[in-house]
Amino acid sequence: MAKHMTKFSFMFLCFFIILTLSSNLIQHGFANSYLGLEDLEWVEEKDDEVNVVQSQQTPWRKCNLSVGKWVYDESYPLYDSSCPYLSSRVNCQRNGRPDSDYEKWRWKPHGCSIPRFDALGFLGRMRKKRIMLVGDSIMRNQWESLVCLIQSVVPPERKSVSYNGPSMAFHALDFEASVEFCWAPFLVELNVGLHNKRILQLDAIEENAKFWRGVDILVFDSAHWWTHSGKWSSWDYYKEGERLFTNLNPMVAYEKGLTTWATWVDLNLNPQKTRVIFRSVSPQHTRENGLKCYNQREPLGYFRHQTHVPGQYLVLQGVLRKMRFPVYLEDITAMSALRKDGHPSVYAGVLDEEERVHPEEHTLDCSHWCLPGVPDIWNEMLSALL
Repeated sequence: MAKHMTKFSFMFLCFFIILTLSSNLIQHGFANSYLGLEDLEWVEEKDDEVNVVQSQQTPWRKCNLSVGKWVYDESYPLYDSSCPYLSSRVNCQRNGRPDSDYEKWRWKPHGCSIPRFDALGFLGRMRKKRIMLVGDSIMRNQWESLVCLIQSVVPPERKSVSYNGPSMAFHALDFEASVEFCWAPFLVELNVGLHNKRILQLDAIEENAKFWRGVDILVFDSAHWWTHSGKWSSWDYYKEGERLFTNLNPMVAYEKGLTTWATWVDLNLNPQKTRVIFRSVSPQHTRENGLKCYNQREPLGYFRHQTHVPGQYLVLQGVLRKMRFPVYLEDITAMSALRKDGHPSVYAGVLDEEERVHPEEHTLDCSHWCLPGVPDIWNEMLSALL
């Protein structure tokens, strides 16, 4: 009898251990697998917005927001081209683009839904906070989208825009909140040296980073400028320590620059006070890669198109994995690669009479995005994450 009781006790102990481990996996598995990075403490707050993103059928399983399909939705866009904060080069309707279906596609992840952007709800979460988008002109594209999404619920006399060096801010005064953009296409410093030579300093960042201090939510991007070459290159030399380089593999330089950024974040930011998001590379659809964006009217089919993974994306993943600070990767690369219909194309400016006769011969902008358009969906994803 004692022998049987001992065996039963052992089996019961094993069952209890398995049950406990399963419970922990259910509770914590979503945060670690969904974010792809460990120790993201702020997800443990389990606020309503994060829960909404999970599958209702299996709430403990991850929902990968970057895997899904584009769905045509007549209720979109969420604002129109009259938004006063749109720059001319992305206001495609005002520049004469004849079609508008590109404004009506929303992203539907498999197994869950991204909540429709709620301007008042977003501002409520941003009350007494600063959110800053840091990067290049495509991040400026996203900033304009975000400001247009929220500005209509703020009375004219209760909103303003201010400027401080390379940064600009939209202020919602009643919420004591600001939505800011900071120009830093490399994140690290680009300075002028002897004989007006432009020096990209791969291990220097403080002149840019001083504008990021004290911000509650930081959203970064940096990708396109690293691959510019020839007449489009923005630097004459790379510099690391006291060494100058004229030739360096762009992805090696990119990794060095991102590592400088990552080190600054690890040493200077407190994850209890600051959230950090890095938006992945926005895809281009240029003549060079065979994906011309002119006269495109609908998204590519998800299963018919094998998207190319940019080198910057792989480098970014590698750098983020090595960081101590919990950084969320907002992965918009593959989903946006399906939207070659969403670029300004020839409508980055108003065409003159001759250009209207042969628009296909006009300069194409297949990098930035028409607004309203694709960056609105990036911001719906951003709002869900926050």
